[in-house]
Amino acid sequence: MTRLTSDAQLERLKNDLLARSKDKKIVSLTNGTDGKTRHSQKVLQAFVEQIQKQGLADRVIVKSTGCHGFCEIEPSAIISPQQICYVSLKVEDVTEIVTETLLKGKIVDRLLYQDPHSGKKCTRESDIPFYALQHRLVLANNRFIDMESIDDYIALGGYAALARALYKMTPEQVLEEVKNARLRGRGGGGFPAGRKWQTTRDAPAKTKYVVVNADEGDPGAYMDRSLLEGNPHSILEGLIIGAYAMGAKEGFVYVRQEYPLAVQNLEIALKQAAQYGLLGKNILGSGFDFNVNIHRGAGAFVSGESSALMCAIEGLVGEPRPKYIHTSVKGLWDKPTCLNNVETWANVPLIINKGADWFRKIGTENSKGTKIFSLVGKINHTGLVEVPMGITLRQIVYDIGGGIPKGKKFKAVQTGGPSGGVLPESLLDLPVDFDQLSRAGSMMGSGGMIVMDEDTCMVDTARYYTNFLARESCGKCVPCREGLRHMLKILNNITDGRGRPGDLQLLEELSDFVRQASLCALGTTAPNPVLSTIKHFRSEYQAHIEDKKCPAGVCLELISFYINPDDCIACGLCAKNCPTDAVSKDEEKNVYLIDQEKCVKCGSCLAVCPDKARAVVKRARTPVEEKV
Repeated sequence: MTRLTSDAQLERLKNDLLARSKDKKIVSLTNGTDGKTRHSQKVLQAFVEQIQKQGLADRVIVKSTGCHGFCEIEPSAIISPQQICYVSLKVEDVTEIVTETLLKGKIVDRLLYQDPHSGKKCTRESDIPFYALQHRLVLANNRFIDMESIDDYIALGGYAALARALYKMTPEQVLEEVKNARLRGRGGGGFPAGRKWQTTRDAPAKTKYVVVNADEGDPGAYMDRSLLEGNPHSILEGLIIGAYAMGAKEGFVYVRQEYPLAVQNLEIALKQAAQYGLLGKNILGSGFDFNVNIHRGAGAFVSGESSALMCAIEGLVGEPRPKYIHTSVKGLWDKPTCLNNVETWANVPLIINKGADWFRKIGTENSKGTKIFSLVGKINHTGLVEVPMGITLRQIVYDIGGGIPKGKKFKAVQTGGPSGGVLPESLLDLPVDFDQLSRAGSMMGSGGMIVMDEDTCMVDTARYYTNFLARESCGKCVPCREGLRHMLKILNNITDGRGRPGDLQLLEELSDFVRQASLCALGTTAPNPVLSTIKHFRSEYQAHIEDKKCPAGVCLELISFYINPDDCIACGLCAKNCPTDAVSKDEEKNVYLIDQEKCVKCGSCLAVCPDKARAVVKRARTPVEEKV
């Protein structure tokens, strides 16, 4: 690699790279963490071997790309320039693709995505309904960039925003552009990024730091991981631009220990950027110096909080500290420190390249741009979705996610991770932006979105998240440490059938105490799951407390399994699979029965009962259980 010493050299390199790939066919295969769990590495190797075997190595480029978003159809491949998309690939499919598509230009129909609703085959990725309402800006280049290639990023215009900032804009102008774009932090709080940058720039200290928060500890969330794996240079470019605007000479990427591929690709990106003169001394010959370090987190959820994260980077225990002075003024080693999450930094090059006016045209009045969500749970199509702010929950759940599986009814959706709120069906038409979600009792968070169907117990859901947050609390402040433990104890009692009158009022009082008195955002937002489920599903709590029933049939102490003798076909599968011998046959009636004293409610009998019988049923426990 030749070190670049000007913006003109960067532009020439871009044109050179484009010329080298001109008239070549490209196979872009998803090979991130999601793809690797489905043996994408073997598929990738098969493509390389087959292309060499058939003498196509000088005409076809194979790229190992990050997640494209629709995770359940991976490994998938896009064949360019036709943009043909093949899904759910196996090693044995590769020879046919190389022979038919790359050599003959024909489409392999059986490997196209088929819409389960219309039955239509989709030739291009953009034809797949999952992508129809999306507006992919930050995720867009994951499809075209080899995860380990800075050249791919540069060929698509990468680092042009950095060159523009360094050669055509002053630090003040860069800062004003970000402020005018009204970019809000994508990490959870939605604080205006430009205002935070301004505070750090104006802080009276010579040494300043910029930090990428890639901790992402929310259950079910993997937006930051996919960006770091698939396009690390977009985050790195945004970070360098931010450092230039704020006068920082050193930056950190705090990435969780559980993301080995993200760390690997980031390390490669840093090395390549330094070799090209895009990091280190005299970047692009501009006189600006900047270096980046990687800090691997130890897996504590609380370390996603700004001051706790900075303590961890300093080598201390990852605990929050009182913010009498914000970290943007007094952060790492008591120096001004600007912390933004992965997605926030990745938006910066787009804003510098296309302008604040362009960015402001996307989204709502107070929430500009797009947002990436990890859409998971009881939904037909799971994956990463990038949508414009202001899209409704209904559009995400039904038009993009394909609705609820097996004909079940939608019950609720939780946004914002474990500290987010649970929103009912009546709020499905709520526009998704920072302010609307907060007013509804939830939050944007980093972008987790978990869909729940009719078989989900809202009390158990609140108990699950409270348990998670109580375990992840650092324990430094009493309101969070003791308040969450006591809330969890009450919720456990309710789901175990020991709920008492007054429990709901006590939960609400404790929630208010924890919210107002906790030291950091983990505690101040922790009551959200409890308060939102009480608000929208109060009758379900009352059923648990007053009737000792779990309407959803989830809480084990409040349900029982029975066999309907009228439907039993006496196949005996329930008895064969029962681990406690609670199922026995009534020889006289030729049906099977369940002994309630022996039953441990594992559900194995229900799982194996044939569809044609459906004799085993799960129902709310009656006041007096009889031995059958």
